[in-house]
Amino acid sequence: MEILIAKKTAYAASNFASGKGRLAVASAKIKHYQLMKLFEDQLKDIYWAEKALIKFIPKMIKKATNLKLSTALKALLQQTNEQLSRLERVFVIIEQEVVEKKCQAIDGLISEVAELMVICQKGVMRDAGILTASQKVAHYEIASYNALHQFATKLGLTDASSLLAEIRLKEKTTDSKFSKMAFSIINLEVEEVVYD
Repeated sequence: MEILIAKKTAYAASNFASGKGRLAVASAKIKHYQLMKLFEDQLKDIYWAEKALIKFIPKMIKKATNLKLSTALKALLQQTNEQLSRLERVFVIIEQEVVEKKCQAIDGLISEVAELMVICQKGVMRDAGILTASQKVAHYEIASYNALHQFATKLGLTDASSLLAEIRLKEKTTDSKFSKMAFSIINLEVEEVVYD
């Protein structure tokens, strides 16, 4: 009798464990699906952002008066075109159609710099406004690409993860260039204007 009870208990425990295991697997699949949807959503968002910047950066170049700033913005435009191509490769890797979703953050930053270029006097002040906006955009993109890289890594999308890490590194390098420029050129010029 004790053997029969032990066998029934073992059988029940086995069924309970396997049911729990199936539940854990189902839960993991749901979380994977949700993370994939979030990844795709954020990918569409940053894709829209890069396209919008490609249209807007030439306006910033035209309004910049500092030669180094203008040159840096031209390099940024080229880099942004390259980022767009890399993002399109990520869409191919995850076997999704290349689709964009309006990025409210970048749209707001573009509106902000457009307004600054109108209200700031041509020259040092306008250049400072353009430079500030460029840094804000770079910071947003660094945060976005960092999250996308982490999501891709967690999802096991090795090729996508590598591409996103590459983009993130380029964004960090660009931010560093703009930071140095703000300190060495624009801030000094603004200081001269303020104290003259």
